[in-house]
Amino acid sequence: MAVPAAGIAIATGAISLDHARAEVERLGPVVGFLAAVLVLAHFCAVEGLFRACGAWMARWAAGRPVRLLTAVFVLASAITAVLSLDATIVLLTPVVFATAARTGVRPKPHVYACTHLSNTASLLLPVSNLTNLLAFAASGLSFTRFAALMALPWLAAIGVEYLVFRRFFAGDLAAAAPAGRDTGEPPVFPRFAVVTVVCTLAGFVVASAFGVEPAWVAAAGALVLAGRALVRREATPSAVVKAAAPAFLAFVLALGIVVRAVVDNGLSDVLGRVVPGGTGLPALLGTAVLAAVLANIVNNLPAVLVLLPLAVPAGPGAVLAVLLGVNIGPNLTYAGSLATLLWRRIVHQHEHDVNLGEFTRLGLLAVPSSLAVAVVALWGSLHVL
Repeated sequence: MAVPAAGIAIATGAISLDHARAEVERLGPVVGFLAAVLVLAHFCAVEGLFRACGAWMARWAAGRPVRLLTAVFVLASAITAVLSLDATIVLLTPVVFATAARTGVRPKPHVYACTHLSNTASLLLPVSNLTNLLAFAASGLSFTRFAALMALPWLAAIGVEYLVFRRFFAGDLAAAAPAGRDTGEPPVFPRFAVVTVVCTLAGFVVASAFGVEPAWVAAAGALVLAGRALVRREATPSAVVKAAAPAFLAFVLALGIVVRAVVDNGLSDVLGRVVPGGTGLPALLGTAVLAAVLANIVNNLPAVLVLLPLAVPAGPGAVLAVLLGVNIGPNLTYAGSLATLLWRRIVHQHEHDVNLGEFTRLGLLAVPSSLAVAVVALWGSLHVL
């Protein structure tokens, strides 16, 4: 629907052709990076990385629900940060279902952790989320400085989420698993995939120092893994194209045009009156809360596209506060992010019910507390670093 909507916006003059072209050019590197990371994550799965993650979790947890929750938090946070939130939703969530079934524990806390961490744990690196890439481009920060400023908010938000999960799902986590469950064979270490990902991460840091777009580094990593799969006949060229999700990439570009049309026709003026100025703690908190509310009303991708131009004049701190709001805030409702909507579909495919009331109650506990703690951590990072 987004592509026809963008066409209508251009045809009716809601946005000029020049502005539409400028928006596509602005989003082009972001979309290119997104395509490369989706391919990279897909072929990490082909190499067996996520199967190995499931085997590691099962053996380490040994049927103890709390240990499995801890393992899911650690792995989901790392995978989200390095391979983006799409990898956690699409590739790790089914593995968590299988691991819970193998170990005999109740799956609900661990599956819910996947969706919360796909949002919250995507704060760390510019490459962890599409919203991060947009904020990174607007902030003027280097790759390493972005990561340094977001490290403490990332850890703080994940820590609060973990405490909330331990209390909210206390009953499920106290239920003992049946004795004698087989946790499977020791996992085979997917060395090639891990080395490729590590080299790609190092490439992001080096490329940032030389002003090279991260999309080129991600494309190199994706080319290595996809090329290996093609040579070994584990994939076809059409599978590589499908892994890049071209329909989703078109959606992102079209959504950018639609949002730019709305901004050009008055939304920017309205929001400009309510966006706090400055980077003091109250201003950062107000910016993050506004971003979180807007993300749950219109989804986090349009929210960040709208708010970033308004936050840029106040400096990188305000831009990062917007990012806290649009990444943590979507855990409140299904509509907050595309990742949450996709997670809900995957959960239903596994014949597992998601109760709207329960999802919302968990969000009401987790979002305000983790967002507040993360904003304070960001404020401290800005002063210390």
